[in-house]
Amino acid sequence: MESKKSRVLVIGLGNPILGDDGVGWQVAEEVKKQLPSDLPVQVNCLSVGGISLMEHLIGYDCVILIDAFALEEPIGSILILKLGDLPNYSAFHTPSAHNTSLKTAIELGKSMGAQLPDDVTVVGIATKRACDFSRILSPPVAESVPQAAKFVLDLLGEKIQTHKK
Repeated sequence: MESKKSRVLVIGLGNPILGDDGVGWQVAEEVKKQLPSDLPVQVNCLSVGGISLMEHLIGYDCVILIDAFALEEPIGSILILKLGDLPNYSAFHTPSAHNTSLKTAIELGKSMGAQLPDDVTVVGIATKRACDFSRILSPPVAESVPQAAKFVLDLLGEKIQTHKK
């Protein structure tokens, strides 16, 4: 019997011209550089959320999202969580259905029959809520990029083995 090829997606989220908000992109680019060519993994960088982000997840078994988080943790700290463990911010007021949370967008997509992953992991890097127009990360956030990339690569190894079964 032929083994199922895992469809795994890594997405760096954020805006690469807004300082620390671009850390997701930089980690994803580092992952792409270090990713063994024989691993069945797609790596993308996006500046979308909610329904638009959900559409990019269709057809994948497993997704790792990398993003900046405004946290009470020291700047540059790395947090790894399941999407289901994060608060569902769209449970609060949103001005548009397009601005809904990814959790809500995935529920909506599944209810409409879209093949969406149950396995979504978020790798968050603690930043300040700053939107400086810059392509340069602050020193503590920049220093976290290699470690965050290593965490993502380690997660990929685990997830590919899990989803092959």
